[in-house]
Amino acid sequence: MIANGTRTHEPLVRIAKRRERSRAELILLRAAAFLLAIVAGGAFIALLGHSPIEVYAEIFKGAFAGNKRDPLSAVKQTLVFFVPLIVTSLGLSLAFRMKFWNIGGEGQIIMGGIFATIFALYSTDNPGAIPSFILLPLMFVAGALGGGLMALLPAIFKIKFGTNETLFTLMLNYIALYFLKYLVSGPWQRTPGFASIGNFDKSARMWEIGGFHASLLVAAALVIFVHFYIKKSKQGYEISVVGESQPTARYAGMNVGKIILRTMFLSGAICGMVGMIKVSSTYTLTEGITGGVGFTGITVAWLSQFNALGMVLVSLLFAILQKGSSVMQTSLGLSADASNVLQGIILFSFLGTEFFTRYKFVFKKNNSKEKE
Repeated sequence: MIANGTRTHEPLVRIAKRRERSRAELILLRAAAFLLAIVAGGAFIALLGHSPIEVYAEIFKGAFAGNKRDPLSAVKQTLVFFVPLIVTSLGLSLAFRMKFWNIGGEGQIIMGGIFATIFALYSTDNPGAIPSFILLPLMFVAGALGGGLMALLPAIFKIKFGTNETLFTLMLNYIALYFLKYLVSGPWQRTPGFASIGNFDKSARMWEIGGFHASLLVAAALVIFVHFYIKKSKQGYEISVVGESQPTARYAGMNVGKIILRTMFLSGAICGMVGMIKVSSTYTLTEGITGGVGFTGITVAWLSQFNALGMVLVSLLFAILQKGSSVMQTSLGLSADASNVLQGIILFSFLGTEFFTRYKFVFKKNNSKEKE
């Protein structure tokens, strides 16, 4: 091929964007991704000398099978992984829909936990000063405020100075973490010689309903809220327009800066609620408050295509793998490293297949005569 007097060579294979797939095609492709993940993971298990069927059965059993005293004990533990993950992915998805790459979920969770802990510590130091039915909602509002303010900062800098939000939000994670370390080993330290603030008073602990944490109801409410906010509200429509094209949004009379600020605050606020859920469920604030869900939530949001209902299924799958794998390590004697590799293989099988929902490989045509 000759273009503008210069001979060019068509690559043997190139990546091209494909037409938009139908809903039926997407369902079939993701079903194929699930089968590929199971087969790839099974091959790895077989290489380790274990039966794939036995290992998968142990993962499922570990995630759902309880004991005689409490038949739902495993389910409750699986939900402990599920709730923070679904709430985090819901928060991040709002920013991602706007193409504002919020990688600061970890920091927003931490700040939410710190703000909620302010009220929890006051209640612990002054037992009975704030009734539980007032304290827990206060902690939720504080957690949302802490996460929202943390997310608002990179949004302001993006609008005013055009900073890179990916790097900005990522760096804020470390600032939040070291601020937390300072608090638990300094002003809030309650155990001499240990970076610990001790356990909260009972009034600051999450309620249980039928043996399940009330945070499950919070997660369900947030799924419904985010779904309708995106699909049915004017603000959700504005997020989609800004994500597609900011010049188009401005031409339509939208205040893009205001939309970015509002959406980022809401994104961070939802992530901040995870911090409150964490501290009120574990009864204390520690350096390991996030458990990595701020980063895992990014993957969940992307795999779900930012769909709130899809995030429920993907988060549940991640929770089953995480809880089931921990039991599998004990029952079958597999190392934690092998368990992590298995989870990684399954995850990358899904991610790899997701590529083909939008793109395709185009191979060079073998023409006997080169066109000029």
